[in-house]
Amino acid sequence: MTSSTFRIGDEIGVRRLGFGAMRLSTGPESARRASVAVARRAVELGVTLIDTAHLYGWGANEELLAEALYPYPDGLLIATKVGVAPPDPPHDAAICGRPDFLRDQVEQGLRRLRVERLELLQLHRVDPAVPLADQLGALRELQVEGKIGHIGLSEVTAAELEEARQIIDVASVQNRYSLLDREHEAVLDACAAAGIAFLPWRPVYPAVSEATAEIAAVAAELGATAAQVSLAWLLDRSPVVLPIPGTGSIGHLEENVAAASLRLSDDQWRRLDRIQPTQRGGAGQDGGDARHMESA
Repeated sequence: MTSSTFRIGDEIGVRRLGFGAMRLSTGPESARRASVAVARRAVELGVTLIDTAHLYGWGANEELLAEALYPYPDGLLIATKVGVAPPDPPHDAAICGRPDFLRDQVEQGLRRLRVERLELLQLHRVDPAVPLADQLGALRELQVEGKIGHIGLSEVTAAELEEARQIIDVASVQNRYSLLDREHEAVLDACAAAGIAFLPWRPVYPAVSEATAEIAAVAAELGATAAQVSLAWLLDRSPVVLPIPGTGSIGHLEENVAAASLRLSDDQWRRLDRIQPTQRGGAGQDGGDARHMESA
């Protein structure tokens, strides 16, 4: 039986089914209270990996998690990401991997999350205008200073992952991946071979809105939903896979977490695996699902 836990960087033990916090609204006050309740319920349900980023509300999402969960319970990992600059009219938000910029966002994350060390810090996007060695070198310096525990990457190719591994110890990769969206299959295979945690964002979409007859059939056989079947398939895909479905609904949160106990038979998994995935480009909501889709 596949393990329900994984040790990120061979050190941080988490339950493999995590939670993406991006959909937690930070205002108005009624919506903020609801978001706090969702975050707390996730922890009550046993979630030990929560994903956020500076990009999500330009720090507001990190502050919300601190409000909801600080002081953090033992064993809870809040992973965050840096490397996207906020809009500065007339300029739009943009990828920025300058070492001074990354350092500043890390310092902000430490303050907002109320911690002295970010146990898992991921580079949100590789900046093509800055040498990768400079971007990762800045994060490695912060790691040496004790401000970062482990370093991860997001939305990288297999070649970029290989290059990065010559510079740092890569603890995680966060790429878009799901049952119907397997563009980054090679990256997942590389992570599996190296024992690197693979955090698929948008792990449920498009299986919820575009459920095939096979997904619907397996769901009916198990008395489950399409979302749960999709998450169960991911958990069985490789022991390094740590899905981070996101939602602002306690009901959907509970549905997603329950998928960790769903057991696919070998035949059901093979039937799902034979479904022809659709290659999908473009950006989307990290950790999101189709029940609450909106553009990033």
